[in-house]
Amino acid sequence: MEFYSNPNRQYFLDLNQQRLFTRNDENYINRLGRDVLDTLGDVSLLDIYLSTGRVVEPHYHPNAAELVYCISGSAVVSLINPFTNERKDITITPGEVANIPKGWWHWEEASEDQTHLIAIFDAPYPEYILGSDILTKTPVDVWAHTYCLDPDTFSEAIAPIGNESIVIGPTDACVQNRENRNAVTAEQESIPETTISNPDQLNQPISQQTLPQYTPANIQPLGYHAQQPNTSANQSHEWENQQHQGHPEVQSNWHSSQQPYLLYPQMNQVGTNLNFQPQQPMYPNSIAYNEYPQQPRNYDRPANNFNGGPVYYYPNPKGNNDSE
Repeated sequence: MEFYSNPNRQYFLDLNQQRLFTRNDENYINRLGRDVLDTLGDVSLLDIYLSTGRVVEPHYHPNAAELVYCISGSAVVSLINPFTNERKDITITPGEVANIPKGWWHWEEASEDQTHLIAIFDAPYPEYILGSDILTKTPVDVWAHTYCLDPDTFSEAIAPIGNESIVIGPTDACVQNRENRNAVTAEQESIPETTISNPDQLNQPISQQTLPQYTPANIQPLGYHAQQPNTSANQSHEWENQQHQGHPEVQSNWHSSQQPYLLYPQMNQVGTNLNFQPQQPMYPNSIAYNEYPQQPRNYDRPANNFNGGPVYYYPNPKGNNDSE
């Protein structure tokens, strides 16, 4: 009685002035203990505010049981029964409680913004063993040796924790990084994929597919063969001038007297219209097949040279699908 009749004893406290931990304006914890309110008995509490997805990190109390009471919002209280190794998730809403026995591993995660919880302990000074401290204070070589882990990989994995007791996770930096990654992923997924209008083309030889007319400006012609160019009405010399000026080819009636294409290795498409139908033989009889710089290539099987040299493309003089 003498204790409670002392006029200097404390019977009131503003818990808003007793901040234990602050993550940000929406996630923080206030604390009440006998050291700040000396008329308390064997009891203490935490005043917890959380936003959606924030977690009071996994931890346990060696000297106290914990009763979690929901004032507003909602949360999931998770605990692991050390006797059965079973995990139990308990959803609480305003007016509901979840009880965690002394020494049991547990955590709380908010399901709504502006979730307000009160954690009540049956001890004036509850002890806390936090998961972040267990991870970072135990030497890496002990983790690696005991559990057969790669020390470098483990060190990299726990590096974002630093030397900090997380208390309320994830950190703001972690949340921002996740949002940035999700935004990039969403942007990439919004880019439409190029599709072939006629799927049957996939089974056709390249020479029979409808491909875009594309001739890079730096495709250059090789020199003429000794034979004089064909001067028939179907033959145009404009092709040569356009090639020397760096313009795309517009002629589709290719003739053997015209130059084969010299395709540089950085290009990844054949620089011509693959759909033309020649009106005359590709190789006149007077031109020896072996006089060309290298074996002709078939349009059905264009190839890039990734070894650093130029790539030559020729029509197939034998009219089949196999170049020799």
